Amino acid sequence: MDGVRIDKWLWAARFYKTRGAATEAVLGGRVHVNGERVKPAKDVHVDDSLEVTIGDTRRTVVVLALAEKRGPATVAATLYEETEDSIALREQRAAERRLARPLGADLGARPTKQDRRRLEALRRAQRRGPGR
Repeated sequence: MDGVRIDKWLWAARFYKTRGAATEAVLGGRVHVNGERVKPAKDVHVDDSLEVTIGDTRRTVVVLALAEKRGPATVAATLYEETEDSIALREQRAAERRLARPLGADLGARPTKQDRRRLEALRRAQRRGPGR
């Protein structure tokens, strides 16, 4: 196999749940092959570099193998390798998002009475400032 359509490969590599979603992503400019915006019918080859943006997460991957059919996740993981720069940037952004969450965001939609008391105690401590 010499090349596979980019939308088929993205679907087979499990970046998108459906082939239609992969096609929309390529048409929307969220997928670049070797730094260039492409159409869904563009063939991807081994050693091509892909930049895939899903939501606000951007991944840079290198194609290691080709597949036209969607298989198990273990097989899909062998189709590509994410670059070290991409992994580091993704982890950094995840840490920033965790730190940017408002106080009490991890409690859920509606806090219990105990959760509410803990949250009020945290807010009181914040107002007093450090060392008091």
